Amino acid sequence: MSDLIRENPGAGTRPRVVLDTDTFNEIDDQFALAYLLRATDQIETEAIYAAPFFNSRSASPGDGMEKSYNEIGRLLSLLGLPDLPSFRGSDRFLNVVGSGRANPQPSPVQSDAARDLISQSRTATHSDRLIVIAIGALTNTASAILAEPEIVERMSVVWLGGHYPFWPHQNEFNLTGDIAATRVVFNSGVPLYVVPCMGVASHLLTTPDELGSRLGGDGLSQFLLSRFVEYGSGKDPGWSKVIWDIAAVAWLVIPDAVKSFPLATPRVAGDGGYIHDPRRHQCRFAYELDRDAIFSDMCARLRV
Repeated sequence: MSDLIRENPGAGTRPRVVLDTDTFNEIDDQFALAYLLRATDQIETEAIYAAPFFNSRSASPGDGMEKSYNEIGRLLSLLGLPDLPSFRGSDRFLNVVGSGRANPQPSPVQSDAARDLISQSRTATHSDRLIVIAIGALTNTASAILAEPEIVERMSVVWLGGHYPFWPHQNEFNLTGDIAATRVVFNSGVPLYVVPCMGVASHLLTTPDELGSRLGGDGLSQFLLSRFVEYGSGKDPGWSKVIWDIAAVAWLVIPDAVKSFPLATPRVAGDGGYIHDPRRHQCRFAYELDRDAIFSDMCARLRV
């Protein structure tokens, strides 16, 4: 499928996309979701999927998914799109049978999100693919691929996760949250576009003052700003925060703002590290972002 790994994942079309998001994990998914749904001139969004996550903001992966699903509902209401399809995703990470053996075998986690992704993919074609924008652990996407492997012929994946491919480590939340799922997607042959966190998306820093001056006074803008400010409660004045996930959306909305290079898709080790093998099928890794262009475009769309 290397012939399908173009520099722009949208390939000059108005692509059909689904967004797979752990929306309540922190505050960047909310901005990415709103940015995506305000870019209807560039993207046709078919559905939103809630991804599992597990950290201090959730009691379990399933609890994280449920909190994300509820946050999606809040945002869709603020966007005036309460009827846009949204689906609960996996309530746990991938099951792996034979863990500790040479070839542990993952099995899919059944969910409404995985079933819808399979259904959406079946309406796409080899040349006019459904694009999955994944900004959390890859559990839902991997589950759909494991359940129906042929969908890789009808979809592409834009994933924000891991770090720059030659970073000293890959200890990153989306990747290590479900290493088995990352391995499934990287091994599947699906056309894959990766936005690394450290070294690439880490340039998307902003501050409360910048957002306060650039967003509007409407309910959506004020909700996003309040989420941002709450996240920094107790920090020193002048604190900044990376809004990581908007990079994956920007690659489709303003592709000139994202530069990438082809790379043999790394193997994913048991600890999540990348093993480079030039014999593997190619993917693309983003290596540079136009930070100012991305924030200008996003804020202009959000304050409409």
